[in-house]
Amino acid sequence: SACVTSARPLPKAVRDALERVHEEVVARYYGCGLVIPEYLESCRILDLGSGSGRDCYLLSQLVGEQGHITGIDMTEGQVEVAKKHVAYHMDKFGYQKPNVEFLQGYMEKLRDAGLADDSYDIVISNCVINLAPDKRAVLRAAYRVLKPGGEMYFSDVYASQRLSETVQKHRVLWGECLGGALYWRDLYSIAEEVGFSPPCLVTASPIAIVDKELEGIIGDCRFVSATFRLFKLPGSSQAGPGQVIYNGGIVGHERELVFDANFTFKEGEVVDVDAEMAAILRSSRFADKFLIQAGRANAAAPQGCCFKAEKICDPFQLLERLAAPGPACRPGGTCGPPGCC
Repeated sequence: SACVTSARPLPKAVRDALERVHEEVVARYYGCGLVIPEYLESCRILDLGSGSGRDCYLLSQLVGEQGHITGIDMTEGQVEVAKKHVAYHMDKFGYQKPNVEFLQGYMEKLRDAGLADDSYDIVISNCVINLAPDKRAVLRAAYRVLKPGGEMYFSDVYASQRLSETVQKHRVLWGECLGGALYWRDLYSIAEEVGFSPPCLVTASPIAIVDKELEGIIGDCRFVSATFRLFKLPGSSQAGPGQVIYNGGIVGHERELVFDANFTFKEGEVVDVDAEMAAILRSSRFADKFLIQAGRANAAAPQGCCFKAEKICDPFQLLERLAAPGPACRPGGTCGPPGCC
């Protein structure tokens, strides 16, 4: 069951947009679920490993005619399918000019594809970074093209430990998105090295190995499909913890914004946030949707370092929490301290 994007319920606007995508584009798409962040109006978005363009055409509708979507993929045949249907979709969406483009190239080498520094609001990726041998290069390239305050929102497969060379070089495991899976803790160290804020864990789904032969090769390593969000924050953005109030109004999330596994924001309610979340909300596209005040009333709210017990950063721990009996415990739930699941 590898390569299954952990999915939250999709807003109606996303479901409706998906129905307007050409059937050949959908049929030739080999991604895993959907990776669609919130509040996309007029955004410039880059899709790494865009395949036949399904997510790009979906996002084209969500950003509107003033936004722009770029898809990049290394496979010539997939890029050709995506390009073939540009006119169809622009006519279907009622756009006067295309707001999508498709490039053939490598996600580790975005400069070679002509993509400029600080040119995108969001970079998305759907279960393809595990196929890149040099994951640092991918994150470094994404960081370069993101604008200050920009976000990398992506889903991928992660391992519970660093993989043996036998697993990494196994052709079937590589093709099943397992052989190239990153040890989840290494994502945090790579993100910090590149310059991103600490990753925010959004969702996680279990991956079951049902083939006995492969199970024997993998040993006691476990795999999970997880979605993370990383932000490129200006150097001056880190201050201290704060209190925030969600003003509402994001399409599909008018009353409640489940930001990640640790923070859910309900319209009009005061939420204590740590310094990292305060900086993200203050510096990103979400800034105009929140009232943000310095200081915190509740000293028990989650604290900075990702590996402290109060804050869920381990996707395998999140799986255990989601599977545990007891109070409704979901990403962003409130069966623990405020803001913690």
